[in-house]
Amino acid sequence: MKNQNITLTSIILTLGCLAFLPQIQAVSPTPGGCYPNFTTAEGCKALQSLTIGAANTAVGWSSLFTNTDGSFNTATGAGTLLFNTADANTAFGAAALLFNTIGENNTAIGAAALLNNTEGFDNTATGDSALENNTTGSNNTANGFGALVSNTTGSFNTANGGNALDNNTTGVGNTASGAHALQDNTEGDFNTAVGDGALLNNTTGNGNIAVGLDAGSSVTTAGSVICIGASGANVSGCYIGHIFGALSSGGAGVFVNSDGRLGTTTSSRRFKEEIKPMEHASEVLFALKPVTFHYNKGIDPQGIPQFGLVAEDVEAVNPDLVVRDKEGKVNSVRYDQVNAMLLNEFLKEHRTVQAQQEEIDALKQELKDQRALIEKVTARIGLDQAGPQLVVDKL
Repeated sequence: MKNQNITLTSIILTLGCLAFLPQIQAVSPTPGGCYPNFTTAEGCKALQSLTIGAANTAVGWSSLFTNTDGSFNTATGAGTLLFNTADANTAFGAAALLFNTIGENNTAIGAAALLNNTEGFDNTATGDSALENNTTGSNNTANGFGALVSNTTGSFNTANGGNALDNNTTGVGNTASGAHALQDNTEGDFNTAVGDGALLNNTTGNGNIAVGLDAGSSVTTAGSVICIGASGANVSGCYIGHIFGALSSGGAGVFVNSDGRLGTTTSSRRFKEEIKPMEHASEVLFALKPVTFHYNKGIDPQGIPQFGLVAEDVEAVNPDLVVRDKEGKVNSVRYDQVNAMLLNEFLKEHRTVQAQQEEIDALKQELKDQRALIEKVTARIGLDQAGPQLVVDKL
């Protein structure tokens, strides 16, 4: 406020100096509506009650009618700033800032823009009926027909687009960019909607983010929902469109850590150190207990059968095989690591089977050789046992 007073004083002094400059070539006839204290008034009852206010400009019927000591106000249009007594407000358009009394630093451009504002300050409304019903809400920005039209006491809201945040009344800290974005929001706080119809049906949900045409349109009361190119659901979570069922040939699996950071793993040697064979480290898998289960109804209402492991059971076997949340609590299983260990056990088993097969093949060959030898010996014995034969010729 101190800096503002210094600025206002500087402007007054500058204007005062201009008043003493020699009039080299005055216009003729003298401009109408020129009054003391850098005041300009044109229109029936414009600035009717002005006393010590300075640097005000009122053009239009009853514009700045009640203003007495308010300064640096500009009112253009019938009834603009009619009840104002404060400083540094700007109103362009019939009935803009009509009921403002002590609110300061407001800018209203458009018929009925900030019409009902009384004490709200630092508001900017551009467009017919923008912020029309705002009374004490402050630091709001509304650009577009009907933007934030129902807002009354909500503050720090930004609406860009026709009917953006149209029904907001007391919601705080919302940002809507796009026609009808956050249109049905009433009391929801700190929501961000970018795109036509984004978060259209949200009413009281808080902390939601939606980007894209009709993104988050399924969200009504849920909080902490993120929708990117997807309608989402009225359940906290992150929804991203055009991923499910879309192929990414040659890609890599995406992972997320407890900070919400997305990324992929890498297998290149240049990113690794202390590389050594896994050997017996994977044998802990034999202590794991695979189970079947259903997720809680709040997670999976359909109750689809699941197959996997219980993270707490895995932690008891090997703490390095679990994923933890920010508080360090067990959250999930590092199934990608389990898969690598399974591969190691498979290869170990494969080598064992391969060695056994080689032994079997050697035994088979040995048996084959032995069988051949036996057959040879048997044949020889058969010849040795055969005696001389007496042949009798028949006459």
